[in-house]
Amino acid sequence: MSHRVAVLALPGLVTADLGCALQVFGPGALPGVPDAGDEIVVCGAGGAAVPTGDGFDLVVRHGPGALAGADTVVVPGYVPGWDAAPPADVLDALRRAGARGACLVAISVGTFALGHAGLLRGHRATTHPAAARRLAERFPGTTVPAGVPCVVDGNLLSCAGPAHADELARLLGRGEEPGAHHPVPVAALRSALSDTCWWALQHLDRPLGLADLAGHANLSERSLLRHFHDEVGTSPKQWLLGARLDRARRLLETTTLPVDAIARLSGFPSSDALRARFTASFGVPPTTHRRAAH
Repeated sequence: MSHRVAVLALPGLVTADLGCALQVFGPGALPGVPDAGDEIVVCGAGGAAVPTGDGFDLVVRHGPGALAGADTVVVPGYVPGWDAAPPADVLDALRRAGARGACLVAISVGTFALGHAGLLRGHRATTHPAAARRLAERFPGTTVPAGVPCVVDGNLLSCAGPAHADELARLLGRGEEPGAHHPVPVAALRSALSDTCWWALQHLDRPLGLADLAGHANLSERSLLRHFHDEVGTSPKQWLLGARLDRARRLLETTTLPVDAIARLSGFPSSDALRARFTASFGVPPTTHRRAAH
């Protein structure tokens, strides 16, 4: 069965955000990723012409009723009216989609539409950095973590904007080729450890250990181990190793840096340590993987 995706274009639509949704869900839009077979429809509040925030109207054939049969609902950003509630029929359609368990994806200030529908209460969410404080103020039951570009909480997924399309695609299972080694950032974002995991990903070149993660999370090492096991599904040590291997793989595929430099940037103590771990995980040494990728 195909996966049905409804993209809700609200008045003032940010067309770059719409492009992000089409990049993630459109047929063959992501290089190297097979067509997922998504059935995608763009709908508007009135099912007619939608004024965009970029100076032209977008003609759509469907109204908010298209959300009724969607497995995933995407809400791109819309300006300047994001701080005011969308029409009642739009809010009702969003609430019904959330109630039946559809995946709700908000891009940039599109997160506000979910807030107006009452869907963010008691959840974590993010939005465009310039609007993050307002999101927290406007919907006080929502946790808005600082500096986190993408957040998954239950069936709610929000990202700060189109710049994070690749991360959004990975979170939705569409951003990696089959068999790719992508160990944990996705799982980490689903937990209360999200801030610490994102901090660690930004400092992988450092010799991070259990004590560093526990200190950042303001937990004892024993509590951190328990939370990782319960919420991330692995140990902090294995999480860090997976993240380092993922960093090394990406650098091999996208740069011409020598292996010893990649080892340092990925937090391995030496190029030999990287080679041993990489070969054990991927079945080939780093240089062979690089040749195959190019």
